[in-house]
Amino acid sequence: MKRKNNLGTDPIPGLLLRLAIPTMLAQLINVLYSIVDRMFIGHIEEAGSLALAGVGVCGPIIALLSSFSLLVGLGGTPLMGMKLGSGDQEGASQLLSNCFRLLLGLAVGLSLLLFLLRRQFLWWFGASADTFPYAMDYITVYIAGTAFSLLSGGLNSFLIAQGRSGLGMGTVVLGAVLNIVLDPVFIFGLGMGVSGAAWATVISQGAACIFVLVSLRLPSLPVPLRWGRLDPKLCRRVVSLGMSPFLTYALDSVILIVLNSTLQHRGGPGEGDILITCAAIVQSYILLIFMPMSGITLGCQGVVSFNLGAGSARRVKQALLGVFLLCLTFSAFMLGATQLFTPHFVRFFSDDAEVLARSVKYITIYTAGTLFMAPQWMATDMSTALGNVHLALFCSLFRKSLFLVGILLFPALFTAAAAFAAEPFCDVIACVMSTTLFLRFTPRLIAKYCAQPGPQTQPAPAGERC
Repeated sequence: MKRKNNLGTDPIPGLLLRLAIPTMLAQLINVLYSIVDRMFIGHIEEAGSLALAGVGVCGPIIALLSSFSLLVGLGGTPLMGMKLGSGDQEGASQLLSNCFRLLLGLAVGLSLLLFLLRRQFLWWFGASADTFPYAMDYITVYIAGTAFSLLSGGLNSFLIAQGRSGLGMGTVVLGAVLNIVLDPVFIFGLGMGVSGAAWATVISQGAACIFVLVSLRLPSLPVPLRWGRLDPKLCRRVVSLGMSPFLTYALDSVILIVLNSTLQHRGGPGEGDILITCAAIVQSYILLIFMPMSGITLGCQGVVSFNLGAGSARRVKQALLGVFLLCLTFSAFMLGATQLFTPHFVRFFSDDAEVLARSVKYITIYTAGTLFMAPQWMATDMSTALGNVHLALFCSLFRKSLFLVGILLFPALFTAAAAFAAEPFCDVIACVMSTTLFLRFTPRLIAKYCAQPGPQTQPAPAGERC
């Protein structure tokens, strides 16, 4: 596989595969941060199910923290791609330094806020008297690694945006492998239980953070990391463009918080904890779909943004079609895998017969709309790559609103477990809406952007400019 990729001249199909596959695998491995913890926690003697439910309550809070790395990472990388595509090397360097400052500020502020309010958050977000001690142990330790999580996740996007998907994958692999090794040592070997799982995660994220910082200082990069000067206007532009992916993932976390609270409230004592335990397993499985698909779109965003900045309309359209086909192929594969391997997956988390039977059923329901995720994901994330933040934001908010309606409405009309049907309900409707809007507005945007005169890194071949 090539170590360097030319985003402006390499053939699109091979370029997309070289960037998407490592990033997709990196995101898949990144899932291990959360699900490996849960796998080991679920097998803690005499307390596995309750401990798993407690960590399940923490899951949406942790995901909400991670979404702030996307605010900066996915807000800054399309801008970097456009600047590199137009030959503005100095502007790309200034952008990277400002994104680094943003991530540092967010890490400090969020750590303090979460530490002060962690007790209230856990009670509000679905903890019960039985699960609260486990949730408190886990989240208190995890807060210590907030800076590592945000910096490694946010800055890793800028390695990928410069065509270094191999280094981007290395960041994630290092952290995930270290987490897998440390989990059993801390949880069982040192007898630290739930807090041991959190310490394993924090140490792993610290190692990944060091790796990405060192990688971004390599002089061979087109844009190495420098301290630079603060530009509030540029920071606002990054936040504005990153708002759509941020809200996509942040609202996912908020909705999962509502899901846990609804399951606890509608299920009642005992039943609520069982449902939250199953929800933790269901969410672990759905991450195996969401995160790799996000890896596909994240890995390919730089291709779209670079060629838009370079004025190559034909390459932009080829890239968009290629991203859709990759997403569709992956979602079809995962839909088939769900039918075959779900019982084996659930056994990694629990040996309880009731938890096993329920979780398999709920995963099947939850993933029924998997095929509809492909066009929806492509439309939302590629709108961000094209700089159309308004369309991306609308598509994201529309889907989240449908999901929230389903979570609140279905348990009220049927049973608490009916909340799991909210996912396919929103996937189908949101797919139709997102695809329709994307096909209507994107051709105009490409034509308008490519028609604008400006500096090019290389003149676009005949027939490629609008």
